Amino acid sequence: MALAGTSKVVLGCVAFGIFWVLAVFPTVPFMPVGRTAGSLLGAMLMVLFRVISPEDAYAAIDLPIIGLLFGTMVVSIFLERADMFKYLGNLLSWKSRGSKDLLFRVCIVSAIASALFTNDTCCVVLTEFILKVARQNNLPPQPFLLALATSSNIGSAATPIGNPQNLVIAVESGISFGQFLLGVFPAMIVGVLTNAAILLCYFWKYLSVEKDQEGGQPAGPEVVADDEVTSHRFTPARMSHVSSLNPDDMDCISEPIIRSNSVRSTSANENLRSRSVNSEADIQLAIKSLRASSMSHEMVEVSTVTDRRDEGASSRKFTRTASQQRSVIIEDSPPSPASNGEKDKEDEVAEKRWRVFVWKTAVYLITLGMLIALLMGLNMSWTAITAALVLLALDFTDAQACLEKVSYSLLIFFCGMFITVDGFNKTGIPNTLWELVEPYSRIDSAKGVALLAVVILILSNVASNVPTVLLLGTRVAASAAAISHDSERKAWLILAWVSTVAGNLTLLGSAANLIVCEQARRAQFFGYNLSFWSHLRFGVPSTIVVTAIGLLIVTSY
Repeated sequence: MALAGTSKVVLGCVAFGIFWVLAVFPTVPFMPVGRTAGSLLGAMLMVLFRVISPEDAYAAIDLPIIGLLFGTMVVSIFLERADMFKYLGNLLSWKSRGSKDLLFRVCIVSAIASALFTNDTCCVVLTEFILKVARQNNLPPQPFLLALATSSNIGSAATPIGNPQNLVIAVESGISFGQFLLGVFPAMIVGVLTNAAILLCYFWKYLSVEKDQEGGQPAGPEVVADDEVTSHRFTPARMSHVSSLNPDDMDCISEPIIRSNSVRSTSANENLRSRSVNSEADIQLAIKSLRASSMSHEMVEVSTVTDRRDEGASSRKFTRTASQQRSVIIEDSPPSPASNGEKDKEDEVAEKRWRVFVWKTAVYLITLGMLIALLMGLNMSWTAITAALVLLALDFTDAQACLEKVSYSLLIFFCGMFITVDGFNKTGIPNTLWELVEPYSRIDSAKGVALLAVVILILSNVASNVPTVLLLGTRVAASAAAISHDSERKAWLILAWVSTVAGNLTLLGSAANLIVCEQARRAQFFGYNLSFWSHLRFGVPSTIVVTAIGLLIVTSY
């Protein structure tokens, strides 16, 4: 494809340049509108400048990719509600010994979670948990944050649903889920282990400083998360911790206080009846509320004791300890009808616990069924959408609350990006540049693979990985198809591997890196600022080594 007219080339470059600046630097001073608005602005300029027609602009939007993104987002939301990420977080600190073991676990768990639930989701829900574990064990946060970000990027390369660029590659190439997994998964495993080894070598001195060193603790202490960590709810917007007050610790309670507590406990019970228990934390809180209510009723019953002497009766108010009150109830008081109501409430809580268990099991089974369907080669977009709709139907509640958590801004960003990149392709500039490089970057030689990897690596950090895949994907595949059909599939897998791992080079190279940085900086009690240069010092050697090792494995497939 030759270059278009001069005006079309210039105006197309202006529109793409505005899109690129706002996508890479969303808070630039002269137009801090963000990535999504920048994407729509670039698309609008392409149409206004007549680089692309309105009809072609609508046709440029890849609906299967949008559908696949939407489906995976909804499934991830339900998995988060079903405490899947809570269990993954607990796995990090379960019987872990020492900081090095914890760092290795972060690498493995984040890589596997990213391959199944996307790297962005993994980074959103695990960043604060990892910060807590590091802070509460007197460990430096930087190695663990870098382990989360880099391992999530590497792990997401293994599956078509691991990251957005893989979604694009899977849809455009027609490679099945199973073929994609077989081609990249071995490279992912070796890459994660290599990245973990580099992390251990790079931060060995910092990780060798044992916690509580001043207290003379022996070497190799067990790293165990405390109650605050294990009760963390893996929701980006909030954290909930279970707390309770034990009435047995109260030795002396006056009558006004007892009455106040009784009113409060009655109100709590009424709220409990109408409350939907959707998690283990809610169930535990409900049980503790019932126990506190029971104790308050007991205290009210014995708060006033009537002392009858001769034929007269006089009332005397006095205070008893909790143990004395219980003995009075057992010895003097007849069975209270309130006990039956409390038993009914406990039965209600047990029933809700069973419902939660059944609901969680259904979420896991549907997700597993979606993965099996993908491995069988069914249409990935409709498979994900079907799984999402089944989960929404089985939830038996208004879907608005769940659908509000979908990142529609990301879907809109993709729509604008599709139009902008397609308009830039119509200028002929990407094709002209590729024709200059293509003779030297054919994948039938080691030098060609190395040059192609360098081009993808640079473009992924300059233009971001998804636009790079959109710009180079069909051209790289067409060049490889001239060699053989297997070479075409290998070219797509090389593009998937390098464009994904390239995100580890700089802090701006991947959205997952930015998510970890922002989540860590905004953490309420355990905030940490991961700077651009601290990431770059580790990212450069890690990206080069992991990319090279992975290329050897992918090209041999």
